[in-house]
Amino acid sequence: MAPQEEYKVQLEVFEGPLDLLLYLIKKEEVDIYDIPIERITNQYLQYIDLMRMLDLNIAGEFIVMAATLRMLLPPEERTELEEEEDDPRWDLIKQLVEYKKFKDAAIHLEALEERREDVYGRGSDAAQLGQGGDVALHDVSIFDLITAFNDALKKIKTEELKEIFAERFTVAEKIEVLVNLLKTRDRLPFADLFANAVSRHEIVCTFLAVLELMRLRQLVARQEKAFGEIQLVRVEA
Repeated sequence: MAPQEEYKVQLEVFEGPLDLLLYLIKKEEVDIYDIPIERITNQYLQYIDLMRMLDLNIAGEFIVMAATLRMLLPPEERTELEEEEDDPRWDLIKQLVEYKKFKDAAIHLEALEERREDVYGRGSDAAQLGQGGDVALHDVSIFDLITAFNDALKKIKTEELKEIFAERFTVAEKIEVLVNLLKTRDRLPFADLFANAVSRHEIVCTFLAVLELMRLRQLVARQEKAFGEIQLVRVEA
């Protein structure tokens, strides 16, 4: 039985296709005004396949965007002059630029709100000093997690005999393992969860367990910098 059939993870908040495109543009370090459509389309379709593998209830907008990207692939017979005069990427670029403006503004406002929460008036009973010297961690997107999940999958060769005879796991079992780990550790490197995995099945179950505990707000995924190492942090009750 596939892990996602045994335990279906329902995410309350899921980022959309424009978020995925912006993530890929940043990850691939390409100019938003000069998107290499073929390269980004291939990357986008890979992420769609991974989301389907995990049965993450892909919204219809992702499929529509995939079709749009395929339509934007330049025909080989087009001349450079024709491409400059009527570049079909411009509509998509305009959408991305506008969406990025709103997203950046929302992130800025959220940061201001968090900063205000840590400011108290003189003599306030609510003012408390926390532990200093800790590294600031930032929330991780679902696409960062899927990237790390894909990296773990690549280390497992599907044709290896040990996977055929590997112990079968369930998502519920992996949730219990994670909960017990986080009882003794406040923070856990995401990659460590897959270090001793011997099968794709085990990796999928572990990843779905992480998503479920995030949904239940028992842990959060953070990283020090964009595309940096992901840390799973226990959420205090």
